[in-house]
Amino acid sequence: MTYNIATLNPKENILIKGAKLHNLKNIDVAIPRNKLVVITGLSGSGKSSLAFDTLFAEGQRRYVESLSSYARQFLGRLNKPKVDYIKGISPAIAIEQKVNATNPRSTVGTSTEIYDYLKLLFARIGKTYSPISGEEVKKHTVTEAINYVKELALDTKLLLLSPVHIPEKRSVLQTLKILAQQGYSRIKYKNEVLRIEEITTEIEHDFYLVIDRIIVKNDEDFYNRLGDAVQTAFFEGNGECILEDIKTNKQTLFNNKFELDGIQFLEPNTHLFSFNNPYGACPTCEGFGNIIGIDEDLVIPNSSLSIYENAILPWKSDSFQKYKDDLINNAYKFDIPIHKPWFELTDEQKQLVWTGNKSFNGLHQFFKHLEEKSYKIQYRVMLSRYRGKTKCTTCNGKRLRQEANYVKINNHNISELVDLPLDELTNFFTNLKLQDFEQKIAKRLLIEINNRLQFLNDVGLNYLSLNRASNTLSGGESQRINLATSLGSSLVGSMYILDEPSIGLHPKDTERLIKVLKKLRDIGNTVIVVEHDEDIMKAADVIIDIGPEAGTFGGEIVAEGTYNEILKSNSLTAQYLNAKLKIEVPKKRRASKYAIEIIGARENNLKNINVTFPLNSLTVITGVSGSGKSTLVSKILYPAIQKKIGGYGEKVGHFTELRGDVSTIEHIEFINQNPIGRSSRSNPVTYIKAYDDIRALFASEKLSKIRNYQPKHFSFNVEGGRCEVCKGDGEVTIEMQFMADVHLECEACKGKRFKKEILAVKFHDKSINDILNSTIDDAISFFSNHRETKIVKKLKPLQEVGLGYVTLGQSSSTLSGGEAQRIKLASFLVKGTKQSKSLFIFDEPTTGLHFHDIKKLLKSFNALIENGHSIIVIEHNLELIKCADYVIDLGKEGGKQGGSLLFQGTPEDLIKCKDSFTASYLKEKLQ
Repeated sequence: MTYNIATLNPKENILIKGAKLHNLKNIDVAIPRNKLVVITGLSGSGKSSLAFDTLFAEGQRRYVESLSSYARQFLGRLNKPKVDYIKGISPAIAIEQKVNATNPRSTVGTSTEIYDYLKLLFARIGKTYSPISGEEVKKHTVTEAINYVKELALDTKLLLLSPVHIPEKRSVLQTLKILAQQGYSRIKYKNEVLRIEEITTEIEHDFYLVIDRIIVKNDEDFYNRLGDAVQTAFFEGNGECILEDIKTNKQTLFNNKFELDGIQFLEPNTHLFSFNNPYGACPTCEGFGNIIGIDEDLVIPNSSLSIYENAILPWKSDSFQKYKDDLINNAYKFDIPIHKPWFELTDEQKQLVWTGNKSFNGLHQFFKHLEEKSYKIQYRVMLSRYRGKTKCTTCNGKRLRQEANYVKINNHNISELVDLPLDELTNFFTNLKLQDFEQKIAKRLLIEINNRLQFLNDVGLNYLSLNRASNTLSGGESQRINLATSLGSSLVGSMYILDEPSIGLHPKDTERLIKVLKKLRDIGNTVIVVEHDEDIMKAADVIIDIGPEAGTFGGEIVAEGTYNEILKSNSLTAQYLNAKLKIEVPKKRRASKYAIEIIGARENNLKNINVTFPLNSLTVITGVSGSGKSTLVSKILYPAIQKKIGGYGEKVGHFTELRGDVSTIEHIEFINQNPIGRSSRSNPVTYIKAYDDIRALFASEKLSKIRNYQPKHFSFNVEGGRCEVCKGDGEVTIEMQFMADVHLECEACKGKRFKKEILAVKFHDKSINDILNSTIDDAISFFSNHRETKIVKKLKPLQEVGLGYVTLGQSSSTLSGGEAQRIKLASFLVKGTKQSKSLFIFDEPTTGLHFHDIKKLLKSFNALIENGHSIIVIEHNLELIKCADYVIDLGKEGGKQGGSLLFQGTPEDLIKCKDSFTASYLKEKLQ
């Protein structure tokens, strides 16, 4: 670049000098502080190397270095990135798109800390109501008794009485004697006040102890004395005392126990509302919300059948038919429709079938009967068929003990609030009416709760509830929750580095995300975003474009400046933005005569919809976040087809039936973004099985034959030819107690992975190590020149999906989610022509892709379809949607407002759909 980095002020810029990690070509970068900066460029051009592996790693490392050596040994050991120096760096926070929470106790509420504030709120201002009478449970205090007396006229005469509790083995006279010794002199018995010493014969049990006789006055001394007396009366009466007017005999009862309707209630405190604390957790499921019990979905596998049509599977057999007959004969008494499909029954009606009553045995009773008979093998087998993870029967999945739900604010208990979608919860708190005293207590808590809810709504998560388990969220959702949590904690002067926050976001939600990013910047943070999204680039203060190509041809800064300045440059990004290059809309859409139909999908929020998926074409499923796309595809379509063609599969969500030409599919693949290999030695060539051919090629060289080398000698996974010091890794890891682990090049093989004698075998002057270190692009041209068509054929797909920049031996653990997904795609392209007719399902394949790479991806998709396969894609990227043959749009909003089918058909017809948000954004792309 034109400026000299040494002359800039590190207080205004973050200065990076000489970054050379991975493929970065010794570049100098100045990132202005407290601005929204987007780093863009082709996939593999070095964006993540600069943002995460250089900037974030250094910010993190400096923070850890500042801790004591004792604390450092518990933190991850951090490497110093390959860079001359970095100046002006702030504390760094990276928000990546990983689902990190695997703990089943973690929920959206706990990870955003909203639940902690809710617990406090309920403990401080919640009111307890009795489940029997619905009255508020109150306990009286000494102050309330004094306030009552203050209301009375002066000189009113009162008696302060306590009920007397006599222990079992004591007579009344003995009790009276003890009371006299304690200094009391009178009791009230049958409306008379008697002196204790005058009583000589046994009397009945019901008498009161007179604590004090009161004449109402209005001075401080009187109230002090009264306060002490009431305190004593509460003590003597086991929490009860009575004030009686001597003239009218009117009695007023005060009780300082927390009880009503004969039930002793628990006083609210924060532990009562915590499901991670044994005091508050439901005793049955210990706060998990699920138990291993009878799984409802196994008992009623097809909810589109009615009770009469044997919806209840275990009662279908002859031996248990009588249970079904009992239910059918008595159903009319309880208004249970026996000819309606099960899913149309109300929750109350379903509950009644499970619990049963006097007239018929419910399902719970039936399974209890089986358990009692479980010494018989057939009953044990029967039970095991219906066992699975199910909602806890005690707390109904609410995770808390029953007593916690007696505490309410504005007639809602905490379990009801955590099950509300966040937008409804936000409304509840904005319209919350409290008394002045409560308002003072809750003021700070409500500010925190409302702020955090607002942020979650802003990042487009209004369809989630606080009780949603963190491990069921998608990568994009958990990234946005982390973003909202960071906003809630309102740090200032930090450096936020975000990895494609727009993933999994509909263009409508991206606008809200941009507002959030700007808010983060405006409170005084530097926000650095690695991103390909056009809208986010437009909103950025500065864009840094890294290129010009990917891999070894990348790693340089090709353009830098505002959006308008970038447009004038000649980089690939600029050419797509100013439409010099573009992804063409297909001339005609493929029409297919084969299709699969899903009838009556109603899992999660799907509204009993019928969806058609054409085969042999590119079908894209769109809709705002939370509209039910993943539910439809990964919970219904994929497992249902898998079961149909393979006979096994995961549990299928609720739907009526699968119709259509399923028989034409011989194989189904669901390709998501999970990493391809866990081992440090796994790499792209071993994954697509090209390495076997390369090993065979080296083993057939003349020198190999003389030395009797087999293909196994050229493998770094087994003993034989690999360097045994580093076990084929090429580097040795030395653990340092207080410092970063040091990865040193293996001294024996100098990082070449193999023994010297193996490296002596050359194919046209290249050893096995030279081949592993060359990029896929270079390897293809090398093998083409030497007519090794079999190997070229296997490597070609990697180049076609845009991974030409990756080296053959690059460790899988260093690949991004998008790259891993494309390697999986390439491995199918390799098998493509030969393989049986398959259905491929992709979950957001454009993750991490530049416009230029999307073009390559579409080419690969078309190659698969031409080979007779079918592709279904879940996607928000408009560039891909406009190239689809068939679009299925779900909506209209997310969560409860989602799950409806808005449209299915070609993109051209979609634009005419009034209800669809996707349509309005797609219009611009198709014109």
